[in-house]
Amino acid sequence: MITRKSAAEIEKMRRAGRIVAEVLALLESELRPGVTTGHLDALAERHIRAAGAIPSFLGYLGSGRYGKGPKAFPASTCISIDSEVVHGIPGERVIRTGALVSVDVGAIVDGWHGDGARSFLVGEASAEARELVEATQLAMMAGIAAARPGNRVGDISAAVEDIGKAHGFGIVRPFVGHGIGTEMHQDPQVPNYRTGSRGPELQPGMCLAIEPMFTLGDGDVYVEADNWTVSTADDTLAAHFEHTIAITAQGPEILTTIPS
Repeated sequence: MITRKSAAEIEKMRRAGRIVAEVLALLESELRPGVTTGHLDALAERHIRAAGAIPSFLGYLGSGRYGKGPKAFPASTCISIDSEVVHGIPGERVIRTGALVSVDVGAIVDGWHGDGARSFLVGEASAEARELVEATQLAMMAGIAAARPGNRVGDISAAVEDIGKAHGFGIVRPFVGHGIGTEMHQDPQVPNYRTGSRGPELQPGMCLAIEPMFTLGDGDVYVEADNWTVSTADDTLAAHFEHTIAITAQGPEILTTIPS
């Protein structure tokens, strides 16, 4: 069921979203060659808890739809490197110069979620990698711009797909954006590609996580043996951006941001 949030509920999500944005900014400042993904995750959890929130991802159970059954996610962030698209598990891996690092963060404030992600390039990177990161971020913003009352979910999907196709990038299909609120994943699903249906109408009070995932290859992916990490089947680079938004009468409001 698609729910519409009250102003008070959106304020709680705004607080959660700000914490998510703070964590992403913090990890960007700490991201350098020689740092481990586990160190970044520890910094993120410390900040989330110090802000009075709870990490959304820690202990989160997967659906097990790839046949291995549910397994609780063991960290507070997802950190995915190079050909890993999403859900990379932080640990002892050392980040190296030239890496493309995607960081996904979730926080809960008073039972309400915020969810956001960014992709970063560490040091020198190829022109292809830079275009991939820039286009994925652009697609997210195009999707957000389409999230206006009276439009439909399919309008968001079309805006994202148009950017991916214009750049010739693969669009990851098995993993999509989603509604968000008292649960991290709620209806409606928000695909990053046209599905043949325009989907539900967008109305004030709806909250969505819009998150394109593009690759330098064909977009096909598989799940690693850890039952979480999603990687490109052709071993090409992937990028991922995500904002949580609220749809208002005036248009979309990004909740995963630090107010100026």
